[in-house]
Amino acid sequence: MNDDVAARAEPVRPTQKPIRLIDEKGVPVQGAECAGFTLPSPEVLLSLYRRMVLARRFDGQVTALTRQGRLATYPSALGQEGCEIGAVSALSEDDWLFPTYRDSVALLTRGVPPAQILSSFRGDWHMGFDPYEHRISAQATPLATQALHAVGLATAAKLKGDEVVALTLLGDGATSEGDAHEAFNFASVWQAPVVFVVQNNGYAISVPFSKQSHARTLADRAIGYGMPGYFVDGNDVAAMYAVISAAVQNAREGGGPTLIEGLTYRMESHTNSDDPTRYRSKDEVAEWRQRDPVARLETHLVASGVLTDELRREIADAAEELAAATRDAMNTDPELDPLELFDHVYAAERPALREQREFLARELASAESVSTESVSAEAGSLA
Repeated sequence: MNDDVAARAEPVRPTQKPIRLIDEKGVPVQGAECAGFTLPSPEVLLSLYRRMVLARRFDGQVTALTRQGRLATYPSALGQEGCEIGAVSALSEDDWLFPTYRDSVALLTRGVPPAQILSSFRGDWHMGFDPYEHRISAQATPLATQALHAVGLATAAKLKGDEVVALTLLGDGATSEGDAHEAFNFASVWQAPVVFVVQNNGYAISVPFSKQSHARTLADRAIGYGMPGYFVDGNDVAAMYAVISAAVQNAREGGGPTLIEGLTYRMESHTNSDDPTRYRSKDEVAEWRQRDPVARLETHLVASGVLTDELRREIADAAEELAAATRDAMNTDPELDPLELFDHVYAAERPALREQREFLARELASAESVSTESVSAEAGSLA
């Protein structure tokens, strides 16, 4: 072992129990469970609460629209708001987010309009928002691919001297992918300013965590890559925000990557095509409902006098306005051009792609001509 390796400080190891600052009853936690982290200010907690309420109402509205057939599919994040809101709230405007298909409420919190978030879920377009405007990569459906993209961007930022941090969200199932291993390893070797937030919601579709890994926690993997690891109560948004904020600051100051596991639960099905009753019990779901991240923070804020009835109504009204705007957006039929399928495939269009574009253009023109003739013939018969 060379002197450089021997001199490295041992990374922070995950705690035995999940770090939390507010318990299930909304009471602030003291002692070892806090792991040295302190409760965010009342102003920050109120902001986190407002964002979670808006996110939950949005998620519920989109789930309803999907069941009505207004969207092709939608993976709900109900119950995971503590992880997602805690994560994106810890970022600065210049930092980058690399989300998964389940992280729509993270995009919403980051400022992406509902219509742009839902464009791909409705099948309108590959990606409905400008990644450079919002500093958000495309929502990744292939598991863990976005983790490598986050490491690449973070490494580039480090080489350029930019104080930019990349944060990527992953599911527990994604950590079983080779791409996740490569991302963790490269990030550690290059000391990239990247934060990995694993939302361990208990299931990789229908596969429980116990059948995915024999590790005590996913955060325990961090030590093998030589980076800090934190095991956090993912339904405690205060703890998630505090731990992720510290990791982001550490990365920004040149301290390298951090792996954070948020222990949470997916209350809804994997997507609208999934039947969760086939692999989990009603009692399990009911137990996790008692750990609801929104109710937990609300109880704490009410007890501390920060959240008044008037303020709670104001936030609820804002959430309903968001839901109405989301419905309106999905009630508007998009103007689609099938030829856009060929845009942004290659910087310089290849002959084969040009031929395919021209073939489709002829097919569309022929179909339009037939349609026009049919309308004219019907009009003539009516005359």
